[in-house]
Amino acid sequence: MWPFVRRNRLAPIERLHDSISALARDPVLFTDCGVADSFEGRFELLTLHLTLVLRRLAQMPAPAADVAQELADLSFLRFDEALREIGIGDIGVPKRMRKLAKAFYGRAAAYGSALDNENHEELVETLRRNIFAGGEGDAEALAARVSALARGLSGQSLEALMESGPRALEPPKTAIGGSR
Repeated sequence: MWPFVRRNRLAPIERLHDSISALARDPVLFTDCGVADSFEGRFELLTLHLTLVLRRLAQMPAPAADVAQELADLSFLRFDEALREIGIGDIGVPKRMRKLAKAFYGRAAAYGSALDNENHEELVETLRRNIFAGGEGDAEALAARVSALARGLSGQSLEALMESGPRALEPPKTAIGGSR
C-alpha cells in the first residue's frame, strides 16, 4: 500500500516535471534555435527549463520550497534513469551524476543571475556558452524564449503552476521564428 500512497502524493510533482520536460523537448528548440538533439542538448534544455520553474518556486511562500525540493529530487532521479538507459553501468552512474549535478547547479546560478539582473546580453552569452558550447545556434532566439517564459512564470501562483502544466509555461508563438 505504501508505494501507492507515495505515488499519489508525488503525482502533481510528476505532472509538473513532465510539463517542464515537454517544453524542453519543443521541436522548435532543435530546429529554429539549433540546439543539438543529443543527450547533452536535451540535458541543457531540461536544466534551463527546470531552472526557470525552480527560480519561480523560490520566490513563493510555503509550501513552494517543498515542491521545489521534490521537483529537484525527481529531476535527479530521472537523470539517473536516463544515464542507465543509455548504457552507463552502476559503477559509472554516481560519477556522472556528480558531474551532472555540478553542471545543473552551475548553470542554474548563471541563468538566475542573468535573469535577476535583467541583462539580456549576459543571458545570451550564458546560453551560448552552455547550450551551444560556443558553437552554432541561435542564442538570441533562445534568450527571447527564456525571457518570455520567465515573465509568464512571474505571475503564476503555486496552485496555477501545479494545475495548469504546459499552458502556464507556454512561450508566445513569436518568441522563436515567428508564429508557428
